[in-house]
This record gives sequence, C-alpha cells and structure tokens, in this order.
Amino acid sequence: FVATLPLVCEAFRPHMRPVQHHPMRPSLSLRRSPLCPPPQMILNAQEFPLCYPPRFTVLGGGNFGLALAWLLGQKKIPTTILLRSQEYAECINTERRHPKYLSDARFPESVRATTDAADALKDVTHIVHAVPVQFSRATLNNISHLIPPNVPVLSVSKGIEANTLSLMSDILEETLGKNRSYAFLSGPSFAREIVRGLATGVVVASTDKRLARELQNILRGEMFQVFTSNDVIGVEIGGAVKNVLAIAAGMCEGLDLGTNAISGIVTSGAMEMRRFGRKMGAKASTFSGLSGAGDLFGTCFGPLSRNRAFGVRLGRGEKVEDILASSSEVAEGVATATALVELIKAKEGGYRIDLKYPIMFAIAEIISGHLTPREGLEEVMKGNSLVDMVYT
Repeated sequence: FVATLPLVCEAFRPHMRPVQHHPMRPSLSLRRSPLCPPPQMILNAQEFPLCYPPRFTVLGGGNFGLALAWLLGQKKIPTTILLRSQEYAECINTERRHPKYLSDARFPESVRATTDAADALKDVTHIVHAVPVQFSRATLNNISHLIPPNVPVLSVSKGIEANTLSLMSDILEETLGKNRSYAFLSGPSFAREIVRGLATGVVVASTDKRLARELQNILRGEMFQVFTSNDVIGVEIGGAVKNVLAIAAGMCEGLDLGTNAISGIVTSGAMEMRRFGRKMGAKASTFSGLSGAGDLFGTCFGPLSRNRAFGVRLGRGEKVEDILASSSEVAEGVATATALVELIKAKEGGYRIDLKYPIMFAIAEIISGHLTPREGLEEVMKGNSLVDMVYT
C-alpha cells in the first residue's frame, strides 16, 4: 500500500476540486477528496504525506497562536496568521518575527501574516483558533461568512465564556455551525519552549477520529508529540480549570505560604477538577493525562505561566484591575474563575456546593473582591475540605 500511495493519489486526482491560486502562496492544486485514503492509514506523516497539500490559517497573534504558526512553518506548510495590527503583520512578512510576542523566534518563509480576513481564509484547508475565549464569539461571528464549508477548526483557546457559561466547543458550533469538524488541543505546552525546540507533548481531542489523526500526523515531530482523544469535554474542562487553580498556586507563593501549602492547594484542586469534569460527562482518566494533571502541573508550577504570575502579584497585594491594566497578555483564569463557579452552580444544584469545590469558590470570591487572597486561602487551608477531597 505504502509503495503505491502516490499512484493511488494520482488516480483520484479527477475527483479532487481545484482551488484558486494566491500569488503570495505556493500553488494549491488539490483539495481533499472523500475517496482519498483516510489519514489514519498513513503510518508516518514525515515519510508518507497527506494526499493533499494542507494550508493553515491561524486566527489570533498571541504567544500560542504564533508558536503553532512557527511549528507549521518548520514543516514548510503554508500558514497565514490573521492579525489585527498591520504593523505587526508587516514585521512578520519583512523581518520574519513578531515585534512584541516571541520576538526572538524567526518565522520560516512559508509563514505570512495579514489583516485581511478574506485573503487569509480564501483557500484554507485547516483553521487554528487561538483567540482568547472571551473575544472568540465576536471574532468568529465577524468572519464566519468567509470560512469555506467543511473546513475543520482546531481550537487552542481555553476557558469559559463569562456571559454565557459556554465552552469553546459550544461557541464554535453556535458561530460556525455543526456541519464541520472541530478539534481541541491542550496539554503542558508553553509557547516559548515550543519555539526553542524543547520536548513537548499535547493532546488533540475530537469526536471526529479522522480529524484527530490527521492533525496528529500534521503536527507531530521529533520534539512535539501529539496524542489523540475523543473526550472533548474532559480536555476542555481541564484546560479551563487549570488556569483558575494556577492563580491559587500563584497566590500561595505571593503570600509566602510555603511549598507545602502550594502542593496541598494544587492536589485538592486537581480533585475538584476531576469531580466537576465527571459531573459534566468527562472521563476520569482524562484528568490523569497530559490535558489534566500535565497541564495543571505545568501551569501551577511553571515560571512561564501567565495565570500563576497573576496570582503571585495578587498575593503580594496588587489589585486585580491594576494587574490586568499592566499586563500585555491575557490571563484566561481571571474571567474563567467566576464563570466556572456559575457553571458549577448550574450543573450541580443542591445546598452548600461550595463545600464540594472550596478552592474554586474561594478564587472566585477573591477575584470579585469579596475576600482578600490571605483570607480566602487560609479559609480553605483551615477547613476539612483538603482532607475530605482527597479521599472522596
């Protein structure tokens, strides 16, 4: 089969739809056909490429979106980054770097940037959604009419929309429709370490097994391992909750409560994450993997974590609004904290739910200004909840 794969693709050429050529990009002659061998039949993406040339568009120019564009560029995959700033786009196109984020990373020639959504989405085969959750709905609504039908979307945004309590899977379906496939990437994957070529492992979750395998084959490399899962809700809950718990871990450090306290908070928080995930229909095993414990530990203890850094500053006495005003990057856990508690109330019901999720409720109270960081964390550490949570 492997030896004849090029001949098979050539035989199916008449069934493949041509796409318009864009002068700034390498020519795209083939679009995937339903008759093309499914991606899971391709054993090694490096040796046996897909039967069509993939072309990616990354929505959003934050650290992680840039890191994935860089990663795709290393594989010589044509990739366009859709930005809001013309200045930043021109800098990427002329100097091959972003002037503000990951500025020491050089983008390959196969990566370009634009502020023109119609241009960026014209002949795309895959979309990477890297816009912060709180801004995702408006962004997608503005460009939904430009996105070609059936083009799959890989979301790397983590959190819960504050005003609707929606996860990214809900937002994507509501803005782009249900007649396309979606996937969700999560795991301990700091952007700066990715562009340094350091070993990284992530999970791509999708209810479409073929899409998950396809993205695995496209993205994985010697230092970037990709695993697949069908537990979308578990991967999303893990990605959202870990940001909130990282704020708690950071506050412990900012308050000089010690390593014992940080470890206790993170361990108990992991149990709260698992408990809520199960309530939402997720698999328990997901929270022991890369998108659960792996991402949680990296975000709570890693020096590159924005949410942990936010918590440290909060613990040292700075106000929420001052920290937000002085930060150039989004700490998703801030908006997610209160939304998470509201979602827990909506899904759990009953009396004194805060006893089942003491850390999550305490962080929400601190973020909203009803408790100081010391009051909130000491209340959690004094209670019986830490012991009870581990053994129930």
